[in-house]
Amino acid sequence: MKIFMKFIVSIMLLSIWNISLAVAETPEEKGLRLAIEGDLTGQGFKDTLSQSKMTLRNAQGEESIRTFSNKALEMENDGDKSIFIFHHPKDVAGTAILTFTHKSGPDDQWLYLPALKRVKRISSDNKSGAFVGSEFAYEDLSSQEIEKYTYKWIEDVPCPGDEQEMCYVSESYPVDKSSGYTKRVSWVDISEHRARKINYYDRKDKLLKTLVLSDYKQYLEKFWTAHTLKMVNHNTKKETDISISETVYQTGLKDSDFNRQTLKRAR
Repeated sequence: MKIFMKFIVSIMLLSIWNISLAVAETPEEKGLRLAIEGDLTGQGFKDTLSQSKMTLRNAQGEESIRTFSNKALEMENDGDKSIFIFHHPKDVAGTAILTFTHKSGPDDQWLYLPALKRVKRISSDNKSGAFVGSEFAYEDLSSQEIEKYTYKWIEDVPCPGDEQEMCYVSESYPVDKSSGYTKRVSWVDISEHRARKINYYDRKDKLLKTLVLSDYKQYLEKFWTAHTLKMVNHNTKKETDISISETVYQTGLKDSDFNRQTLKRAR
């Protein structure tokens, strides 16, 4: 009986401590804690390979379609590495983008243009440029490492488009001064830390773009991946939809699969 009572008291004290901790947290501390918790849910994926369709839509509703594949590799003590390779249509086929994300300092990115048969380095000042004419910027391709932002929790609200689920809303501010954004406002579900919606603000602190993520699927009983992404540019009224048709985790990719030489041979 005494052991049982000690257990009950311990649980009560732990609950009181957690409540006190939550009350004592500043919005900045809570924002960072939630970002870390969300990041932990994606750790250990090792590598992924996916096939996708990109639909570009102009202000008049006219569409053009591209297909591409994406490889990603988890790196120890640094950000992820990734390669985007375009397969269709002919005018972009063979175009490839290699990204080395870093936890601190500018990311490294290279663009391979098959028509020129050369690899071009993307400078930090050009990271806000459009990714192959889409509404995604080159910096959007980098893995979103915790150290690249500071954070602030705003509130808990029903998730956009899904009021049965609760989301926390938080702001994140890029550390890199060359970023094309002053901040992002994210709606992330509390249950699984899945981003549902992200607003991007330009260098004048005005709403520039909105990304909506949906059709999440879970892999290896741990990793959640959104299979539908819609980016809307509020200035140009252009949209880019990405539909991921296939994703495979832990395919055995190696570091040697991600360098400037393999970028030229990427298919």
